[in-house]
Amino acid sequence: MSSIPSSVFVPADWRDFLALTKPRVMTLVVFTGLCGMLAAPVGIDPVIGFTAIMCIALGAGAAGALNQWYEADLDALMKRTAKRPLPAGRMSRESALHFGVGLACFSVLLMGLAVNYVAAGILTVSILFYVLVYTVWLKRRTPQNIVIGGAAGAFPPLIGWAAATGEIALLPFLLFSLVFLWTPPHFWALALFVKTDYANAGVPMLPVVAGERVTRVQIGLYTIPMAIAAVAPWPLGLTGAIYGVIATVGTALFALYAAIVAFRHTVPDDTMKPEKRLFKYSILYLFLLFGALVVDRWA
Repeated sequence: MSSIPSSVFVPADWRDFLALTKPRVMTLVVFTGLCGMLAAPVGIDPVIGFTAIMCIALGAGAAGALNQWYEADLDALMKRTAKRPLPAGRMSRESALHFGVGLACFSVLLMGLAVNYVAAGILTVSILFYVLVYTVWLKRRTPQNIVIGGAAGAFPPLIGWAAATGEIALLPFLLFSLVFLWTPPHFWALALFVKTDYANAGVPMLPVVAGERVTRVQIGLYTIPMAIAAVAPWPLGLTGAIYGVIATVGTALFALYAAIVAFRHTVPDDTMKPEKRLFKYSILYLFLLFGALVVDRWA
């Protein structure tokens, strides 16, 4: 899989191990998990709450490390990932594997022993889904990799809620649906302006396999159910007006940016500004909605 021989010792420092955890991705994962916990109708002991969030972070880091371990060969072929520790030759694959497995086991065991088994069970499913279903099974085989694999990143609100309550309810399920349906427009916007990278690596992302036109249409189509999931908690009486208004306005802006991308045609030497704008805003959008959820709960 990787061009780096597994028998060669490659020294690595703490920054390389940190890079394996994909800290930028982890930030959003931890935030949505924390918001899921704080939006729950019951309080949680601060120490247990901190432990739960730490376990979510460690679990996300483990999934990221195992993803990079398995995809070292692909990362070496793409400009935006070629400088990661494994393709850059700063770490052996065994180190990444042991680090990822160790983090995963520790995070699940700690969640189960210190928080509750429901949260630990969902955390286990999320790690296995990301590593086995998305990374190993889907990513190299189908352009629907992001659609199905998006569930992996949607689990944190469920985990946070379960950590506080020990159960699952309608609101965290809608939050799961929101992130799940947000994932395709978010990643396909990225794929449109890094399509060459994916093509060179042989990854069957939708723009590579089906073309830009189909991808743009799919971005527009997936935005519709995402918008419904985002706004639904308000009319269903699960949140108040603070969340409802912010979700409505924020989602309307998301839909506008998505529509511009969906109906747009590229031109020679296109800088893909609308696609980059949608990608960047989509990240801010989740932070905005989940933050509003917490403010609404505690206002």
